[in-house]
Amino acid sequence: MTTLLDAGWPLLLGALAFGYALGSIPFGLILTKVAGLGDVRAIGSGNIGATNVLRTGRKGLAAATLLGDALKGTAAVLIAGYWGEGPALAAGLGAFLGHLFPVWLGFKGGKGVATFIGILIAMSPPTLLAFAAIWLGLAFTLKYSSLAALAASAATPLVLWALGHGHVAALFLVLAALLWWKHAPNIRRLAAGTEGRIGQKG
Repeated sequence: MTTLLDAGWPLLLGALAFGYALGSIPFGLILTKVAGLGDVRAIGSGNIGATNVLRTGRKGLAAATLLGDALKGTAAVLIAGYWGEGPALAAGLGAFLGHLFPVWLGFKGGKGVATFIGILIAMSPPTLLAFAAIWLGLAFTLKYSSLAALAASAATPLVLWALGHGHVAALFLVLAALLWWKHAPNIRRLAAGTEGRIGQKG
């Protein structure tokens, strides 16, 4: 693979745009509308991600949303990766930005956890195992899905750096920062002790 600087700006910008186009596909919104459930943004948190889709009571749709939001990140990286590391990184960033800020929805998208995971699947499967271990450990012990995702995402660049994937670690440092920013309301609720726990009713 070539390095990021070897790829050339036209190719990098093309990969970024390609990734953005894939990432901006709002699977949660599309799937709930096709299922006749209306606009998922009108319920719960108003988010288009799998967690809010789950509030419709349709676990299958929530799982399909999670899968779609993850695989669009995976696909962007793998396809662009044919042209080298630089385009793969650019496409991963584009996919994440597309999910968070889709032009079709007035730049109001999801929080990025599933797409973060999808990009990680393509970039470093061993690091995905570390992410999953941290997420599962915290989710099962503390019962806060948001806290588990925040901790796992923060650890991801460190794991990548330790494995010698410097460029990928830099990308995930940016992705983690964006993910934390999108989770600002969750962080405030965690600090106030009002964040909902996994399995909590109402």
